[in-house]
Amino acid sequence: MEDYSYLLSIALILISTKVLGLFSKKIKLPQVVGALLAGVILGPACLGLIHSTEMLSCLSEVGVIVLMFAAGFETDIKELKRSGKASFLIALIGVLVPLAGGAAVAYFFNDSVDGNKLLQNIFIGIILTATSVSITVETLKEMGKLSTPAGNAILGAAIIDDILGIIALTMVISMADPTVKIGTVLLKILGFFGFTFVAAVGYHYLFKKWTDNSPVKLRRYVVISFAFCLILSYCAEEFFGVADITGAFFAGLAISGTKKADYINKRFDTLSYLLLSPIFFASIGLKVVLPEMNMEIILFTVLITLVAILTKIVGCGLGAKFCKYSNKEALQIGVGMVSRGEVALIVANKGEAVGLMSDKFFAPIVIMVVLTTILTPVLLKVVFKDKDSRSTENEPAIAAK
Repeated sequence: MEDYSYLLSIALILISTKVLGLFSKKIKLPQVVGALLAGVILGPACLGLIHSTEMLSCLSEVGVIVLMFAAGFETDIKELKRSGKASFLIALIGVLVPLAGGAAVAYFFNDSVDGNKLLQNIFIGIILTATSVSITVETLKEMGKLSTPAGNAILGAAIIDDILGIIALTMVISMADPTVKIGTVLLKILGFFGFTFVAAVGYHYLFKKWTDNSPVKLRRYVVISFAFCLILSYCAEEFFGVADITGAFFAGLAISGTKKADYINKRFDTLSYLLLSPIFFASIGLKVVLPEMNMEIILFTVLITLVAILTKIVGCGLGAKFCKYSNKEALQIGVGMVSRGEVALIVANKGEAVGLMSDKFFAPIVIMVVLTTILTPVLLKVVFKDKDSRSTENEPAIAAK
């Protein structure tokens, strides 16, 4: 007999994320918080009704790709260019400070006796360098703040942050595994940007030529654009070792500024809030498994979470201040980079596989990821609060429609 339980799992996710999302909105929190909590409640950490499966993971991955694709064609390219140098400095300091903070915390808790202890400590720091901008993007869209100077700086810095994190991760793994060559990885990253630039510019030109003279809004524009997004996401991961969401973001930039961008955005908004976004946000909560906690592990969990939050706010905030952003914008940018999400989990899995992270640290890292992911929308709501004007209540991907 075939197992159709996945249908019930999806139904439970859709209902719970919607109910808890509306509850979050009722108490003046971003609806993303409710969706994340839905996964924690339904998953192994609480009720145990749903467990992460390969199918849910795949749908979740498509969900975050769609989210970043939409962020791309909602981005103001001119503003992104203006914040390019600032984004690099924000990302650089926002990588170095968490790396040092994470390694320092690991130094006091890592009782490994093998020769890789230093690399293991550095690896914990590398996990903290990761930024999952998808949560921030969804929250800023909900508040109507995605196209602000701070919002554009966060997007640019998060993309660069991803690249710097890959370089740091590869360097540490290459020290532990001589088969990994840092030079090859750097060439692949350069190749990715060259390939992506040509592909995005080419698609932008062809898409404009195809659609600008047509007054009709055709569904084929959406289908072909989505196919381009998926192809670029695939190429990023498969051929260049860069996160698929980075490819998706650049695919969105290729459509940004065209006459049909708003039409495509509305179609993807429907796809996202109806199925993909709830599964993506809930799947993060489903990964939470509470281990047997002794005092040492509890203390490590608390400290690594605090360090994860503070080092991103301080590091990225300092970078923003060096680039002449106001104190408020610097704080907004720092908070926007706090969420670790799926990026940190991928890095942690890689480290565990190559022996650079002890099993006892894995559960605290997962808890840190979930806490930073849940806290980021809450903190963003606070730092973007504008007393002089009414907040724009844009409907997010999981909002009531």
